Amino acid sequence: MNYLKQAHGVSIRRACRIAGISDSVYRYRPDTSRDEPVIAALQSATERYPAYGFSKLFKVLRRWGHGWNHKRVHRLYCALNLNKRRRGKKRLPTRNPEPLSVPATVNRCWSMDFMSDSLFCGRRFRTFNVVDDFNREVLAIEVDLNLPAPRVIRVLERIIAWRGYSAKLRMDNGPEFISIALADWAEQHGIALEFIKPGTPTQNSYVERFNRTYRDEILNMYVFRNLTEVRELTESWMTEYNDERPHDSLEDLTPWEYLAKHKRAENSNQRCN
Repeated sequence: MNYLKQAHGVSIRRACRIAGISDSVYRYRPDTSRDEPVIAALQSATERYPAYGFSKLFKVLRRWGHGWNHKRVHRLYCALNLNKRRRGKKRLPTRNPEPLSVPATVNRCWSMDFMSDSLFCGRRFRTFNVVDDFNREVLAIEVDLNLPAPRVIRVLERIIAWRGYSAKLRMDNGPEFISIALADWAEQHGIALEFIKPGTPTQNSYVERFNRTYRDEILNMYVFRNLTEVRELTESWMTEYNDERPHDSLEDLTPWEYLAKHKRAENSNQRCN
């Protein structure tokens, strides 16, 4: 419009007619001040949860009490270039994994698995992760250079001291899990050990899905100089995961909120009976 006006000396109205738009469209100036609270909240949420994508960030904003429309939040999310790059999916043949049943109560089944990563100096370390299948609560993440079977037992006993005994433990066929020490310990306490089939991690999907989240939000997010940094960041993140992070499979509740809701329902049924 400005070019037509300056080069040919026509009015704004005529220039708009030549371009095929109305002069009100040309003169329109959007009010961006109403977007400032949304931008501030988005930036605050992103700084607090740098590994979250739009879906999780939008749920966090809702949990903070903001009722903005998801289209408006997504528009600003993209305008701020906060959208995470999607990783390409591998095309795999159709599989029929065995379905996992969600336990009816807590401490019915805990899933366990190991992960590994490296410090800045290149030295490798391992993590031992334990998750309750009922409410996806992370019960422990033990970090060290080596985690043999006796160490695994000590971690489980530490969880049992405040959580109680689990009826069953699900795990893969790693050497620490198939050891005689763990089998004898489980037999003494009446705990069943369930081993998945070799090469089928989908049979241990709950902890495998947790492992991916832990790797994306902690192991891949930071460079660690020593094990103390890994443990401190992991400990803080565990509280966030259990108390602040909404889960799609838990009706967008956190693991602790879902557990509290289940306990309230149990108490209500007991009073009715």
